[in-house]
Amino acid sequence: MTKRLYSVIAAALVVSAFAGGCGRSASGTDANTGATAAAGKTAKDLVPEAVRKTGELRMATSEGYPPMEMYKKGTQELIGVDPDLAAAIAAKLGLKVTVTNAAFDGLIPGLQAGRWDMVMSSMSDTEERRAAVDFVDYFNAGGAIMVKKGNPEGIKTLEDLCGRVVVLAKGSSNLAIGQRQNDKCDKKMQIMQSEDAPTGLLSIDSGRAVATIVDSPVAAMYAKDTGKYDVLPEQYDAGPWGIAIDRRNTALRDAVAKAMQELLADGGYKAVLDKYGVAGNAVPETMVNTKPWK
Repeated sequence: MTKRLYSVIAAALVVSAFAGGCGRSASGTDANTGATAAAGKTAKDLVPEAVRKTGELRMATSEGYPPMEMYKKGTQELIGVDPDLAAAIAAKLGLKVTVTNAAFDGLIPGLQAGRWDMVMSSMSDTEERRAAVDFVDYFNAGGAIMVKKGNPEGIKTLEDLCGRVVVLAKGSSNLAIGQRQNDKCDKKMQIMQSEDAPTGLLSIDSGRAVATIVDSPVAAMYAKDTGKYDVLPEQYDAGPWGIAIDRRNTALRDAVAKAMQELLADGGYKAVLDKYGVAGNAVPETMVNTKPWK
């Protein structure tokens, strides 16, 4: 998670340098205008001709963030929420998906340069990124508290961490959540800093810490895979993650938004999230740039 946080900063710094890169479209329209124009049409009807001719939807991601994107055990096949949902979207568009693994800080520049059509990589929909891309939001996630199975300390909220030993990943947004809470504590936490989430969980295993905070979908997977932890239901600093599309390519943005709308309606979206145990992170409706697409 630390690497991804720093990569976010780096990506934001290079976005403007690629703003003049070539894409498949140089047009730009407001998202709500696109929604109005899409009324009565299917996602397949909305696919731009230049994309339709290729027969493929090129998606890029950055592997290493389960359950969102990861390699199938023993293979180089990319699986997870993002590749599976990309495949479902491509099917709605009448296209075949191709998935490319790339460094996280190169995803938006690659999109701007026309190397792929969209990016799905647990990417937060932020105002800074919207200078270069539009987002079709598909996931809502924040930090969740993880404790030992059975929650022997009876922790329920952030306030319950006051006065306790907590382990948090260096440089992560979840460390910031813990530090902000600690500022409010009368009896301060003892905050240990780990290199990453798995290392932090070892401190819980050994009894050196009673809790950690991990991005909720990642927490859910660790809990499911090991059976050693409970994940508390509340999420902190939750916000939308989006499918990034070059903001000049509004026709493809609207086609992808329509595909999401269809998947929400027929249960295909829920099926993907259920498969990876992250249904609690679902968006309730089609969203573009954090706003309802309608």
